[in-house]
Amino acid sequence: MQLILLSGGSGKRLWPLSNDSYSKQFLRLLPAPDGTKESMLQRVVRQIRESGLEADVTIATGENQVGTIRNQLGDKVSIVTEPERRDTFPAIALACLYLEKEKLCDKDETVVVMPSDPYADENYFHTIGKMVSAVEADVADLVLMGIEPTCASTKYGYVVLQDSGENVMKVDCFTEKPDSEKAKELIDGGALWNGGVFAFRLGYLSGIVRNYMQAGSFQEARERYGELPKISFDYEVAEKAASVAVVPFKGVWKDLGTWDALSEVLGCKSIGRVLTSENCSNTHVVNTLDTPCVCVGTTNLIVAISPDGILVADKQSSEHVKPLVNRINDRPMYEERRWGTYKVIDRYAAQDERTRSLTRHLCIKAGKGTSYQMHFRRDEVWTFVDGTGKLALDGEVRDVKKGDAVFIRKGQKHAVKAVTDLHFVEVQIGDNLTEEDIERFDFSW
Repeated sequence: MQLILLSGGSGKRLWPLSNDSYSKQFLRLLPAPDGTKESMLQRVVRQIRESGLEADVTIATGENQVGTIRNQLGDKVSIVTEPERRDTFPAIALACLYLEKEKLCDKDETVVVMPSDPYADENYFHTIGKMVSAVEADVADLVLMGIEPTCASTKYGYVVLQDSGENVMKVDCFTEKPDSEKAKELIDGGALWNGGVFAFRLGYLSGIVRNYMQAGSFQEARERYGELPKISFDYEVAEKAASVAVVPFKGVWKDLGTWDALSEVLGCKSIGRVLTSENCSNTHVVNTLDTPCVCVGTTNLIVAISPDGILVADKQSSEHVKPLVNRINDRPMYEERRWGTYKVIDRYAAQDERTRSLTRHLCIKAGKGTSYQMHFRRDEVWTFVDGTGKLALDGEVRDVKKGDAVFIRKGQKHAVKAVTDLHFVEVQIGDNLTEEDIERFDFSW
């Protein structure tokens, strides 16, 4: 079977840790079996492997997330990037075209599509196995997961059933995000939440895609991506399908979309450099800075601290952070890339506003390296503080180690590769310090 994980979008509901380039599924906050911390994405991929599902994983995402995914998962999974954001149907369609035309999967191959960020127990993945069996038994063209509701939520879509049963049930209709009164009525009638997990044969979706596009290759399909309608998979496929069945799931399932929900699964009251008094009650603190955070006598609070900012919120009000944060337009101060991570530690603008500086701490993972690049609007000073590596500067390569410093002028081509984990401080100086000021070149170490 083939398993497509949807890892799109951006989110600010978990600000200041999540932002436009660093979505919630990448936050390394969840307790892992080995005692470390893992992200929602890492947790899901681990659970897939441990569940016994014999699945090849492909991640459908945007170009800006590829570096983070590679940093967290390495080369364990295939990645399909959207040329532009066009909702879930085009994203799934493009991933299926990749399976068909690049991986050469048979049209009868079973495909499962699921989000990359559910917090669920192992039965969730056993339920996926039942969905696969239902597809292979030709129970329906499209099989989806129905989650047993725990409350009359207005945040989820509902699946209304034709009949009841233990394993597989036929679908009567869908109701998208009803009001609370309608949600209670649906639950009383046995309706389930639509969990956003779908299973089908590859040829089934390929047939739907051909209504909009007939591409000879995956590259052609990607170039013609704009021809696919900008619509959700639910509206384009699920609600139009003539043959739909649902496999019910009952177990642990959470949408970790707010700080209040996330705090319930952190496994501890604080992460990072935090001190709390004994009279703190129901307070969770996440501090990603080296600066200490002290809480005294707090109650029902979320405190989250990162280079991007500080959040102090009542737990019951934490879901309302997004409208306020949307008024902040600063660049992200922390990012994961395919080669490692960086954190902005200082910004400065001269009084004349014509000279600016930006100071970052970068960590390059052993064996990884940056692209060979140059800048037009800034100089850079690199000071290596730990580890060993190799520096390429205008075609010449030399070794670098702790204590070395290098001055890179605008227009000079440069790259660095870590032999061991390599840490250095970079000071950018120029009149326009943006990520767009870059030109990349081919280079072989």
